[in-house]
Amino acid sequence: MSEPVQKKASATNAAKSFRSIDLFPIWKVLTQYNQLRFNSDIRAGLNVALLAFPQGMAYAMIAGLPIQYGIFCSAIATIIGPLFAGSRFIMLGPTNATSVLLFSTFLALGVSDAQKLILLPILLFLVATFQIIGSYLNVASLIQYVSRSVIVGYITAAALLIMASQIQHTLGFRISGASTFFSVIQKTFEKIPEAHLPTLILSLLTAVTYVLLKRFLKSLPNVGITLILMSMVGIGLNELGWNIQKLQAVSPSSWQISIPTFDLTTISTLASAAMAIAFLSILEGSSIGKSLAAMSGSRLNTNQELFSMGISNLGCSIFSGMPASGSLTRSVLNWTSGAATPLASVFCGFICIGLFLGLGQFIGFIPKASLSVVVVFVALSLINPRQIRFVIKTTPPDAFVFLVTFLSALLLPLDTAIYFGVGLSIILFLREAGEPQLIEYIFNKSGQLTQKRQTEERTTPEISIVHVEGSLFFGAAELLQEQIRRVCDDSNLKIIVLRLKHAHHLDASTILALEELVTFMKEHNRALIVSGARKDVYRICKRAKLIDIIGRENFFMEWPQNPTLSTRNALKRAQEILGEEKAAVRVFGETIQKKPEKT
Repeated sequence: MSEPVQKKASATNAAKSFRSIDLFPIWKVLTQYNQLRFNSDIRAGLNVALLAFPQGMAYAMIAGLPIQYGIFCSAIATIIGPLFAGSRFIMLGPTNATSVLLFSTFLALGVSDAQKLILLPILLFLVATFQIIGSYLNVASLIQYVSRSVIVGYITAAALLIMASQIQHTLGFRISGASTFFSVIQKTFEKIPEAHLPTLILSLLTAVTYVLLKRFLKSLPNVGITLILMSMVGIGLNELGWNIQKLQAVSPSSWQISIPTFDLTTISTLASAAMAIAFLSILEGSSIGKSLAAMSGSRLNTNQELFSMGISNLGCSIFSGMPASGSLTRSVLNWTSGAATPLASVFCGFICIGLFLGLGQFIGFIPKASLSVVVVFVALSLINPRQIRFVIKTTPPDAFVFLVTFLSALLLPLDTAIYFGVGLSIILFLREAGEPQLIEYIFNKSGQLTQKRQTEERTTPEISIVHVEGSLFFGAAELLQEQIRRVCDDSNLKIIVLRLKHAHHLDASTILALEELVTFMKEHNRALIVSGARKDVYRICKRAKLIDIIGRENFFMEWPQNPTLSTRNALKRAQEILGEEKAAVRVFGETIQKKPEKT
C-alpha cells in the first residue's frame, strides 16, 4: 500500500474510532425504559450491592488503603460508568488484579499510608487519562496481540502475592519494606515468633465458617454473612480479655473530595504504574464483557467500555475512590440476576451508598483478621489450575510466556512484570508473523506444479518457482532475502519466479531487501520475475521504483478471473529470457509454447 493510501486508511480508521464513541449512550436507554426493565434492574442492583459492599472493603485492604476507599469506588464507578457505557455486561469497581497492582506500586515506592492518600488521586487521574485517550485511539483492539498465557501467569502470581501479604493480618503482626512475593514471605517468616494466638484462632474459625457457607449455602452473600458472624465472635473474645484488632469505623464525613495536585516529578514517578493499571483494566473489562455479550448473542464495543472506565476512574480520582475495572464476579452476578440495562449498575451504586451511610459505624466491629481470611479465599479463587494446565501443555511458547510472566511477577513489582510478559508475548508474535512461508514448486512428470521436497531435484533446473505466503513486514525482510539466496545456491538456477499472490504487508525493509536481492542476482547473471502481485503490492513496488529495477517486463500482477494466468505469463517470460528451446510445460492445465509471445 502506498504512503498516501496508508495515510488515508489511517485517517479513516481514526475517524471511525472517534465516531464509535458515544458521549452519552445512557440517553438511548432512558428513552426506551419501562416498568418491567426497572423491576429487573433494581433486583440485579440489590444482589450485586450485597456482594460489592464487602468486596470493596476487601479490595481496599488488598491495596493497603482505608477500607472506605473500596466502598467509595464501588459506589462511584457503578453510578458513573453506566452513563457512558454501551452495554449492561460490565460492572465496574475495585478488582483483585488492580488492587494488588496498586499495592505493589505503593510497596515499590516505599511511601507511608498518608502519602498513599495524596498520590492516589494523581495516579487515578493518569489512569483515566490513558483510558480515555486509548478509547479514541482504538487501543482496545490491540489486546488480541497479548497472549492469554500472560494474563494467566500474571493473575496466578498476583493471587500468591495477595495471600502472602495477608498472612501478617491473620497472625496479628505487621511487616514493612517488602514489595515482591519472595520479600513478603521472607519478612513474614522473620515475624512468625510475634504471632498473636487469639488472632490465629479467630482466623481459623473464619476460614471454617466461610468454607461451610460456600459449600452448603452457595446462594447467600457468604462474604457478608461470614463477617457478621465473626464480628459477633470478636466481640465475645474481647469480653474474655483477648485483644482482637478491629477495622476502623467509617462515617459520612470521611467521604471527601480529593482534587489531584500535579507536578512533573510525581507524574513521571506514577506514569508507569498508571499505564499498567489502565492496560490491565482493558484486559479485564474486555475479556469479561466479550464473554457475557457472546452468551447473550450481542456485540461489545470495547472502546466505548474503555471510555466509560476512564470516566469512572476520573470520578474515583475526585471522590476518594481507588482504581475501577471490570469485575468478573459482580458482572456475572449482575447478568445472572437478570439485569436488563446499564441502569442496574446505577441502582447498585446508590444501594452501596445507602449501606455505607447506614452501616458505616458497624464496620468498626469487623475483626481485621476475618477480613484478611476472606481476602485470602478471594485470591485463592483467582488461581485456575485448568487454565494453567492448558497454557503449559498447549505449546512450548505458551508455556514459556506463562513461566516467564509468572516468575517475573513473583520477583519484580507487578507493574514491571506485566510489561515484561506483554513485551515477551508481542516479541513471540512478531517472530511467528515474521517467518513467511516459502514453498518451492517443480513440475511433475505430467507437467503439473507440485511442491518440491528437500531431497528432490528440479525437473527444469534453470527455473525455480517460489511461492511466498504471509506477512512481509520488516521482521520478515532479512529472512525472505536469506531463504531466496539459499535457493540461488544451485549453480544451474538462472531464474526465480517469485509468486506473491498471498504475500501482504510489504514495507520499506522488504522493498530494500528485494532490491538487494535483484542486484545480487543480476551480478550473478540471473533474473527475478514477480508473479501474482496484488494491487497493494504493485502500488508499493511502483512508488519505491522497485518495478523499474526488476523490469516492467518481469512484473506480472494477479488476475482474479484467472488465478494461474500471472504464473503462466511469468514462465513464458522465463523461457524467453533463457532463449533456449524447451519442452512444452503445463501449468494447471495450460500449455506454454516453445516461443511464447511477449506480454
